[in-house]
Amino acid sequence: MRPPRKMDACRTVREALLWASSCLQEAGTKDPRFEAELLLRHCLGMDRTRFLASLQDPVAGGDMVKLEGLLQRRMAHEPIQYVLGTQAFYGREFEVGPGVLIPRPETEILVEQILLHAERLWPDSPPLAVADIGTGSGAISLTLASERPHWRVVTVDISDDALAIAGRNAQRLGVSERVTFLQGDLLEPLKERGLKLDILASNPPYIPSPDVDQLDREVRGYEPRLALDGGDDGLDCYRRICAELPRLLNEQALVGFEVGIHQARDVAALLMASGVISETAIVPDLAGIERVVMGLRIP
Repeated sequence: MRPPRKMDACRTVREALLWASSCLQEAGTKDPRFEAELLLRHCLGMDRTRFLASLQDPVAGGDMVKLEGLLQRRMAHEPIQYVLGTQAFYGREFEVGPGVLIPRPETEILVEQILLHAERLWPDSPPLAVADIGTGSGAISLTLASERPHWRVVTVDISDDALAIAGRNAQRLGVSERVTFLQGDLLEPLKERGLKLDILASNPPYIPSPDVDQLDREVRGYEPRLALDGGDDGLDCYRRICAELPRLLNEQALVGFEVGIHQARDVAALLMASGVISETAIVPDLAGIERVVMGLRIP
């Protein structure tokens, strides 16, 4: 069955799916058929099982108008997560928009490693003081608060837009009263308050400045440069954070970073150079790239 040439020719859900898929294919998006289904299901408010059972059902004109608007955005190569307004992370849905970096599956490894190492360092599960530097959508901080309700989580971002989106995500996840949001540049808000930490987590900007303009157009054209550009070699934020660790960490503490390709060894060295980290561990992602660096301070 050929896709209808125009939106007005679509009479059924199946025809709408074929038309949307053909539009995205012509625009050169990454996975036209899959993305067309996501967009259409979003317009119809259907899960996949119901959607597949409804392919022969008539499609309403209002839903087609909504679909056309979403398609126009996706055909301009706006990330589909922004078009849909959400991204799944660690089993939860997070609101995302142009003001925040889209959470990646690799960042789930950072969260997982923090939880695993915390269990080993504090087997009796005390109420730990935790900070996430670079809130973004809140993927790291709100997931930690959800997974460990007794932890006291503080999260810092310089962006008003990011803090607003993260705040809404905290409300949706029911953790807003257990997470403190601070605005400021990296560690400055923590230093101003004299906070001491058991756990520090961060997925800071780590793309070298010369490489930012070479990123995929969906990334460089829509995601905030502030959350991508890590300075000349991508390590600026790691240097600044590691330099402050002696002032911020408790006697037993854990630091977890997500890093870019070929950066893990350098970041591990920065952790050790802080003088307060006893050992480091490097964890690869599913592609074998060294993606997470953990630093342990053990009395």
